[in-house]
Amino acid sequence: MILSLKDLSFSYGERPALSGVSLELGRGEVLCVMGPNGSGKSTLIDCVMGLHPGYGGTVALDGSSIRGFSRREIARRVAYVPQTHTVTFPYTVREVVMMGRTAYLSAFGTPSGDGEELCERAMRRVGILDLADKPYNSISGGELRLVILARALCQDTQLILMDEPTAHLDYRNELVFLEIVSELCLEDGISILIATHSPDQAFYFESHGVPVSAMFLKKGVTAAAGSPSGIITAQLLEDVYGVRAKILESGGEKTILLQRSL
Repeated sequence: MILSLKDLSFSYGERPALSGVSLELGRGEVLCVMGPNGSGKSTLIDCVMGLHPGYGGTVALDGSSIRGFSRREIARRVAYVPQTHTVTFPYTVREVVMMGRTAYLSAFGTPSGDGEELCERAMRRVGILDLADKPYNSISGGELRLVILARALCQDTQLILMDEPTAHLDYRNELVFLEIVSELCLEDGISILIATHSPDQAFYFESHGVPVSAMFLKKGVTAAAGSPSGIITAQLLEDVYGVRAKILESGGEKTILLQRSL
């Protein structure tokens, strides 16, 4: 397994954020982690990235506990696509993507030819090569998300963590993003853990042949885990989110129809 968590627990002071969470993610698979705001999704991602060294339980990458890894070593194994990214300086898109090579540079080093090739490949992979020389602060929100994804690909890891990467995207750009994620898993064998507020995304991956599993967190504990079709039910959505919903199916694809809050 490329990622394994066993009995993961973490607290912010006296406030528990995660308790006894376990999961496994294999190569070329997607894991959709879902749950209400404050359920522990982002905390879980931070623990995997080594940002919360005081966690309890086990976090392992390729079978090795991250407790023995430096931050640089983790960055060479795990890439990250954040929920938001503040544009503070007009770097070019190429320069932002090249920042994915930071973990491989010495204090005063510069990217190598291999790094430049990875940068070009990553931009081409997500379809933004034509934006390479544009200022990062002049592109659209949808393009920005693809730039951050390209930066993660330039990091050249087999595991990418994504924290609500499609937040604030319109329907088309969300679909483009999901299509690219699917291709990365099916064609490149990259594993992706994605924290999302949309169970429909888990159904999307499942209906498009992507090896996918789903996990729901509620108040820091696992409420359900398994295949999307196996666990995502109207009752689960009511229990976890406090909403009344129907699961609709047409042509082998499922979607969720929200009806009302409870």
